[in-house]
Amino acid sequence: MEDPEGGAKPQFDGASAVARKDGKKSRRRKGKRGGQSRDVSQSAQHAASGNAGEAARPIDNAAENSARKRKRRRRGSGGSGESIQQQHQPQNEKSGPAPNPTGHDADAASGRRNRRKHRGKRGLQGRPLVHEKSVGQNAPPASQPVPTARGISAEHRAGENDNRATRHPERERRPHAQHPWPDELYAALDLGTNNCRLLIAQPTRPGQFRVVDAFSRIVRLGEGLAASGRLSEEAMDRAVDALKVCASKLKSREIRRMRLIATEACRQASNGEQFLARVVAETGLELEIIDRETEARLAVSGCSSLVGRETRSVVLFDIGGGSSEIAVIRIGESRFNRLANHITHWTSLPVGVVTLSERHGGRDVTPDVFEGMVLEVEGMLAAFNCPDIEIGQADDFHLIGTSGTVTTLAGVHLDLPRYDRRKVDGIWLSDDEVSAMQAKLLSWDFASRAANPCIGPDRADLVLAGCAILEAIRRRWPSPRMRVADRGLREGLLTDMMADDGVWRRNRRGQRGR
Repeated sequence: MEDPEGGAKPQFDGASAVARKDGKKSRRRKGKRGGQSRDVSQSAQHAASGNAGEAARPIDNAAENSARKRKRRRRGSGGSGESIQQQHQPQNEKSGPAPNPTGHDADAASGRRNRRKHRGKRGLQGRPLVHEKSVGQNAPPASQPVPTARGISAEHRAGENDNRATRHPERERRPHAQHPWPDELYAALDLGTNNCRLLIAQPTRPGQFRVVDAFSRIVRLGEGLAASGRLSEEAMDRAVDALKVCASKLKSREIRRMRLIATEACRQASNGEQFLARVVAETGLELEIIDRETEARLAVSGCSSLVGRETRSVVLFDIGGGSSEIAVIRIGESRFNRLANHITHWTSLPVGVVTLSERHGGRDVTPDVFEGMVLEVEGMLAAFNCPDIEIGQADDFHLIGTSGTVTTLAGVHLDLPRYDRRKVDGIWLSDDEVSAMQAKLLSWDFASRAANPCIGPDRADLVLAGCAILEAIRRRWPSPRMRVADRGLREGLLTDMMADDGVWRRNRRGQRGR
């Protein structure tokens, strides 16, 4: 084996690797060792190898300087394969004896070092090294911000974007890398018997969206509807005022698609169509009156993410102001993308918290009055022709409640100082916990209910009527647990519109192309 700079290379054992006659330092023996220690080790090695008659060649400064210059050139060339390997050797390998390659093993080891050294000019993690010329041509100017990823602001992702632009500048130049989620906004408005709600959202991950703006106000549009059959002027004024706020929010943004619906109050009222014409004239919003089946399907669509894969049957109910929708869902071995396709039976009861409290009184509710409300709803459920649900295991069946009644019970159960949707949406309540909360609310008078931060004066006369409807549903479908959903028709509208437009399918294709 020939040394291109010093002729034939002598064979050394591991202990004498530092005693090379050409005066070069060993790559495996680093540290602050002076020339005297090297001379002593060289003399000892020559004496041990039978070369006592040959004096050890002293290390002259010229040879040592030449070796250092060659090492600097290797490090500065960018292809320092051996020096990189030395830096990442374990500590015991650095300080231990060097191997003694001979014959074929030495050639193989040399070939491996060359392959590592010239492996496509790759760095430590196997990434192609970026040449300075290409970086200078493709890097964005210092004044321009680094493109953000996945819709997260540049302030939160500044450090990561800096590293990403250095590692993969070609990826940052792709158009979809800057906007992996579309900038399209969707809007859903639900004008119910008691509330006016608006959501403006942007699609994100498949099946999910990010809320950009929201609005909710209690308008009691169905106040007095059960007695007169008409919407009162005061109720319509309150609803129009709330809808004007919604219209201003919608006009201030570029909405790709929106759907604005009205439910039971406008369905029942004899002047419902005239009211919607007034809404168009004063706010510019065109609302559609949906039927009860559509309302039930939208409620299911809005809560689809709360139904686990292990669940086989669900009874989902939406206790509204003028009606209550109930859907029986049975999921077989294969689950559809849309949970609403698993609805086997559904019904819409012509009773809600507003209508029931007006008939029985909502301010001063005694246990007898409460039981009378429960019996009225039970009579309506008796006319619902639905087979019994077979329960095999404990996790096969549960209830899902999506209404102000169940979210209020959850807030009181958690003893929240103020209502917090993040803590309420999706939590589980056992059957005993629901019974305890209903008994607590029934023991409070009107002032106590109004003083609770999760109820308030606007719902204090309605919450027990909602509890009566809930109790009738629990008696019809007994379940050991119930899941609370602070979501409903608006979320169902957004989910259906985004799915119909295929925005999530486009996002998946864009991700695969990255």
